[in-house]
Amino acid sequence: MRRVAVTGIGAICGIGHNRHEFWSSLRTGASGIAPVREVDMSELRFANGAEVQHYRPADHFSEKQCDFMDRFAQFAVIAAREAAADSGIQWTSELRENSAIVTGSCVGGQATEDQGFQAIYKEGRNRVHPLTIPKTMANAGASHISMELRITGPSFTFSTACASSTHAIGHAFWMVRSGAVDLALAGGSEAPFSFGILRAWEAMRVVSPDTCRPFSKDRTGMILGEGAAMLVLEPLEAALARGAAVYGEIAGFGMSADAAHITQPSPGGAAQAMRMALRDARLNPEQIGYINAHGTGTLANDAAETTAIRQLFGPHAGRLAVSSTKSMHGHGLGAAGAFEASATLLALRHAVLPPTANYREADPDCDLDVIPNVARELAVEYALSNSFAFGGLNAVLAFRAHTT
Repeated sequence: MRRVAVTGIGAICGIGHNRHEFWSSLRTGASGIAPVREVDMSELRFANGAEVQHYRPADHFSEKQCDFMDRFAQFAVIAAREAAADSGIQWTSELRENSAIVTGSCVGGQATEDQGFQAIYKEGRNRVHPLTIPKTMANAGASHISMELRITGPSFTFSTACASSTHAIGHAFWMVRSGAVDLALAGGSEAPFSFGILRAWEAMRVVSPDTCRPFSKDRTGMILGEGAAMLVLEPLEAALARGAAVYGEIAGFGMSADAAHITQPSPGGAAQAMRMALRDARLNPEQIGYINAHGTGTLANDAAETTAIRQLFGPHAGRLAVSSTKSMHGHGLGAAGAFEASATLLALRHAVLPPTANYREADPDCDLDVIPNVARELAVEYALSNSFAFGGLNAVLAFRAHTT
């Protein structure tokens, strides 16, 4: 089996319009959580989110392209463009035939769907936008990337709630490692800031009225985020042969199902997914130095994830550095795992571990080294990135630092 390198990263989210801004915010602990501007929040119990600030579709797409693309698909293409350019790939017809696009999205074109429902049920219209279906479908991001880059190999989308893009990256990794494809663009995108879905999240009573404080005793819930992140995956040998810069390697991927509850997290299921990732990477728990946690900032998730880490790592859990970057870019739902995989790779590349921002008070139920508020300069060889979704669907990626 082939070793798999990541040679390109593209990102756009609440803490940056590109990977450089994204990493700058992560290493300085700068949060993108602020009052939501795109939606009237006056009727909701919360007002904050991690939006892509000052986003103008016309800066990236023609008017005709915008007619065919919901905001979430636009983000997917923007991130894919950046990742492909960053990788320095020289496209050939043969490579395009042997490349895959694997994306994740939890809710797809939610804004377009919401507009259609408002037109029918609130405004009494008898028709909706004729492109509503192609704009709302969860695979629209993958399809538009394929057309943008003229990639004709396998292209598909995972929709597994908040584990969507981690499942996407993991399966793309397996495809490249096995030789099924010679290159993959993988990641996720989301744009959940529309009134209908915000009402639905309000009903869940898990969104914070102020900000996201993962692992802090005074945490009050999650904060929604939007955007996209995409990675270019290719065989390490091929990357080195063409002189590509390597961010790091994907060493393993693990999955599990809690088989317990549709919304409540299970420490056992989370621990199993981490264990499967370690087994796939042929690593011992003691080799892991950093975990980018799922860390949503809810009371139940953070305590359950802490328990899972302690179950799997035993005494080594006390030596692990753990942080939740959702404290800065928010919970990107189906895109969250792609944000966090990118953050983990950049952390390994630069030997700087991003902090858990907004942290104020130690919680005995979350007794881990959570890198509070300030990034830590530390070289780590192996790291995990955790995604634990509603429905009890868990996905974990294992990464290896690349040394020249």
